[in-house]
Amino acid sequence: MRTCLMLLLAAGLTLCTRAAITLPAIFKDHMVLQRDQPIPVWGWAESGQEVNVSFAGQTKITKADKEGHWKVVLDPLPASKDPGILRVSGQSTAVVKDVLVGEVWLCSGQSNMAMTVKGVADAEKEMAAADFPLIRMFFVQSFTATTPQEQGKGVWQGCSPQTVPNFSAAAYFFGRELHQTLKVPVGLINSSVGGTAIESWTSMEVMQKEAQMQPLLKRWQKDVDLFEQPDNHAKNEAAKKQWQEALKAAQAAKQPAPPQPTYMGSDPLHANRPGNLFNGKIAPLIPFALRGAVWYQGESNAGNGSLYALQLPLMIRDWRARWGREFPLAWVQLPNFKNRDAEPNAPAAWARLREAQSKALAVPNTGMTVNLDIGDAVNLHPTNKLQVGHRLALWARAKVYGEKILWSGPQYESHAIQGSEVVIQIQHAEGLKTADGGAVVKGFAIADESQHWQWADARIQGKAVIVSHSSLQKPVAVRYAWANNPEVNLINAASLPAAPFRTDDWPMDNASLPPKTGAGKP
Repeated sequence: MRTCLMLLLAAGLTLCTRAAITLPAIFKDHMVLQRDQPIPVWGWAESGQEVNVSFAGQTKITKADKEGHWKVVLDPLPASKDPGILRVSGQSTAVVKDVLVGEVWLCSGQSNMAMTVKGVADAEKEMAAADFPLIRMFFVQSFTATTPQEQGKGVWQGCSPQTVPNFSAAAYFFGRELHQTLKVPVGLINSSVGGTAIESWTSMEVMQKEAQMQPLLKRWQKDVDLFEQPDNHAKNEAAKKQWQEALKAAQAAKQPAPPQPTYMGSDPLHANRPGNLFNGKIAPLIPFALRGAVWYQGESNAGNGSLYALQLPLMIRDWRARWGREFPLAWVQLPNFKNRDAEPNAPAAWARLREAQSKALAVPNTGMTVNLDIGDAVNLHPTNKLQVGHRLALWARAKVYGEKILWSGPQYESHAIQGSEVVIQIQHAEGLKTADGGAVVKGFAIADESQHWQWADARIQGKAVIVSHSSLQKPVAVRYAWANNPEVNLINAASLPAAPFRTDDWPMDNASLPPKTGAGKP
């Protein structure tokens, strides 16, 4: 009888929960809704319950389906400066206060997107000036999951000197410039996790259809199976508990965190397991209305640029298919990093990753910023996030909002071999010049059929760069900025750096799989 009573109580609690109107975490006080687009509003209620959604003079009525899901779509609305109230009523009422309508952007990636305002250059000055009540910031607090989640966690906050220090710096500077130029409210959704690979941000469903992804997926499954073997699972859980206790003690004593234990296999909830961050931090946001997305990631995949050339377009198409629209998306190309090589023939994993990022521009309605002048040779997390946000905002202002500005640095267009010289035609070449004012253009390498690279002589001629070497009479290929940390100085009138490129398609050594960052840790 006790068991029956417990079951009845549990059933009653479930019925009560379903009877109450429930909204996704993204629908909270201080939120921003996307202007000039249909606006989905959805949630959960008791099966068959009538649901009324009212906002800005509109009322939409629907019923919860047999599983308790409901959704309405509000008609497009113009930007607002005065906040409104979103009211959802049925057998109960949910009220979302201080709601604005403006521009909404998803900002995602790994640690350089997650890096907060308090950690950037001139942080104190930037935080003190961050008084923008019409900029609203949502941090996705939910984490990993092994299946796509409907409900997430997070809160909206107005932008102020008190709230901005712990928000994404790249996202904030991007959103601030849009707000200041467009003169409308801006909502920024920060869904980012440091040290994570792109495969964790992409759904398993689409990756399983790609032959190139199978070795990586199988390797992860093998490690998860090893972790979950009964003997290993018990030992792993004991080690995790012991570490968590040691961590609490270290935090209480204000001591450094103890090193995490090494496990047998990989935790199913590992942040780099394919699909896990999509499941926990992207799926709960769908189909919230967005203008677009910006992406800063790639460091964790720099061991395999050729696979990333598949992965980035795959993730973009995956997200767009789930939102049901080809929204604009731009990414931050990896900046300069690591020691500078003296010779142009040195292996360059970051150059390979940058090339993969460039190739993804073949996907329609995408963009990329170049950042070879603002990296740090010894710091994976360069502090000039102001320029990162500014360059993303230039792309959005020009390509999304139609502003007539020079938004891109110089880019390779074509080349022609003329005797002992190679003539490189350049796009976005307005005011083509060197950053240091000199006549010598740095960063070019040239090769003949031997495929041995030498630093080249290069000079600007109008909207072209002429490349040569005194010892090469029959050059066949040119590269620019092809290094982890290249020495470069080619810019345009907007002081934006030229994008790296190569004219050859010669094969390169490449790892078969990217390193599994943090493997063996939860």
